[in-house]
Amino acid sequence: MNAPVILIVGKIGQVGWELRRTLAPLGKIVAVDFPDIDLTKADSIVKWVRDTRPQVIVNAAAYTAVDKAETDFERCNLINGVAPGILAEEAKRSSAILVHYSTDYVYDGSKTTPYIETDLPNPLGAYGRSKLAGDIAVFQVDTNHLVFRLCWVYGARGQNFMLTMMRLAREREQLRVVRDQFGCPTWSRMIAQVTALALKQTLAAREPGAFKGLYHLAASGQTTWHGFADAIVRLMPSEGKKCKSVEGITTAEYPLPAKRPAYSVLSCEKLQKTFALQLPDWEESLSQVLEP
Repeated sequence: MNAPVILIVGKIGQVGWELRRTLAPLGKIVAVDFPDIDLTKADSIVKWVRDTRPQVIVNAAAYTAVDKAETDFERCNLINGVAPGILAEEAKRSSAILVHYSTDYVYDGSKTTPYIETDLPNPLGAYGRSKLAGDIAVFQVDTNHLVFRLCWVYGARGQNFMLTMMRLAREREQLRVVRDQFGCPTWSRMIAQVTALALKQTLAAREPGAFKGLYHLAASGQTTWHGFADAIVRLMPSEGKKCKSVEGITTAEYPLPAKRPAYSVLSCEKLQKTFALQLPDWEESLSQVLEP
């Protein structure tokens, strides 16, 4: 059997960049990003899929500016809400597998125990609404899909909380970080590695769609943004570091345009059971990223 063609949309993002390496053993990688593909234009999406003729489509692209989305919802929704549905239609048309990434921000944070896949979404902001619209679009097309709902993604590249905290820790002696929002910091490389393991099993399945569905994918354990920031500052290289303390503050003390869920810890039991894998603790992953 010929190696499958795997189309990665969003090749320069945190997860997309890691996927180019982790998925390489599974097939021939074709990776694309804006401006070569424009996810706000249906014809651009359709052309790329039909020209590439992939057996697997991985949508790692997203509009992730959570606060900007409040005033730029039309563009945000085209990328996060509409494009996934078009990719799903094209995947169905060519009997391809679609891998798509969702977010913990589809939940309202009213729970105090980890969210499971059957919990009802209720996004608080425009970004969460757009991502939920994309999930629903994929589910409605009902192609062979793996939808992974992620939480607090960070990595050594791109724009993310970890890199921001490291930059600020080199500039300031004290950081003030929100202590009343809970989640699971999740390394982009771990997401890519788990995707590869799940996709390998999906490609090998005798029954098409045997693994189809929604899965939570996040590191084990939980913390607050303050706890995450404190660990980053503690584990980062001491050279050039100015920060001496990380103070915890309330969400009310640091108002932002978009409302965030106070609790968005994800239970990944379904993923771990289905694909027979174990997810590392968030601090273990962070120490790997920051080890000299």
